[in-house]
Amino acid sequence: MGLMSFLFGDRPRRGGPEPLLPLDGYAPVSQDTMAAINELSRVVKNNPDAVEIYLALGNLYRSHGEIERAVQIRNNLIVRPGLDNRFKGRAWYELGRDYKRGGFLDRAHHAFEEARGLLGDEEPILVELAALAAVAGDFETAARHYERLGHRVAQAHFMVRRAQQAYAEGEESAARRWLSRGLKVYPGSVEGWLTRLELARCAGDWNKVGAELRLALANVPPDLRFVLLEELIRQTRETSPLDGQPRASGAGWEAGDVLSLPEAKLAAGGEADMCRAVIPVLEEQPPDLLLEYYGAWIYLLCGDVEKAKGWFERTLVVNPDFWPARLELLALAAREQPLSSVFEVQLGFFIGQARHVKRFVCRTCGLRREQVFFSCPRCRSWHSIGFRLELSD
Repeated sequence: MGLMSFLFGDRPRRGGPEPLLPLDGYAPVSQDTMAAINELSRVVKNNPDAVEIYLALGNLYRSHGEIERAVQIRNNLIVRPGLDNRFKGRAWYELGRDYKRGGFLDRAHHAFEEARGLLGDEEPILVELAALAAVAGDFETAARHYERLGHRVAQAHFMVRRAQQAYAEGEESAARRWLSRGLKVYPGSVEGWLTRLELARCAGDWNKVGAELRLALANVPPDLRFVLLEELIRQTRETSPLDGQPRASGAGWEAGDVLSLPEAKLAAGGEADMCRAVIPVLEEQPPDLLLEYYGAWIYLLCGDVEKAKGWFERTLVVNPDFWPARLELLALAAREQPLSSVFEVQLGFFIGQARHVKRFVCRTCGLRREQVFFSCPRCRSWHSIGFRLELSD
């Protein structure tokens, strides 16, 4: 999976005054969408100059999947003689969203550019153009759009994507420049630090991995530092060091190994190297629940069960309700108990199911996910990921 294995989003949330254009989603839809559409259609027929109603009607058609009718409404507004440029620009913007919803990305891009020509660099327009550029793999343009918005997190994100793209194309010097620029724009870019960690890991330079992790922990916001360890552990388990190729099936700890631990395979993978590089860095940090939790997992992956237990127990001193640590301590304790075969099977089943609980949550909208994300797939907030410390989160 290598450098391109991260999950990326495309849309920010920002404070400030109410925007001219809507920032997210489609117009709210009533429970009886068709009744609302029919009612609005009747009103429009009786009042053809009601531009706002016309725009709302088009949004309802789009939300109901009737893209062709939504497009027709926008085009009727755009060609209307004497229509104020403000409304014409909004019609172009909504037309772009219609085309985007229908999958006509070239037409969507043209419509958004027309809206931009009439309304200027409005945030929703630039966000849509950035999203289309990202889909097309034009990360440099996406970064420029977010630079115009002053959105450093998103700008740095796409600079890092451009760096990863350059690495994949063998342009190492350009890649390093883009990566350096991204971290200069936003030093707390977790994506940028993950890329630097991945480069050091793939080169087999675990001393540099430790040094990069130390810098990353000093720069990344505290509520996002767990992402560094989550991804470092995942990538180390999924690929061999040096060549970045997927490992053979069965290497390392798997979620299915509920009541048994793998033997330490020091020569087979990078877990032992990771332990030697990462644990000293974590020990330098002040007490931190998630850093200690991931430190326990690193020990577990290396086969050092006793130290893993100790680090899991340290998390409970910080937060006695921290369920992931209690789950792993239960699994480890069960291995040491004489269990009947029936009880072991049932306990293993429940522990295995608990391990599949979605661990990550968007701190803005509450969306729960199994994988790391940098922009929430639902509300498009940037860097809003959190770890579910309690099952009620």
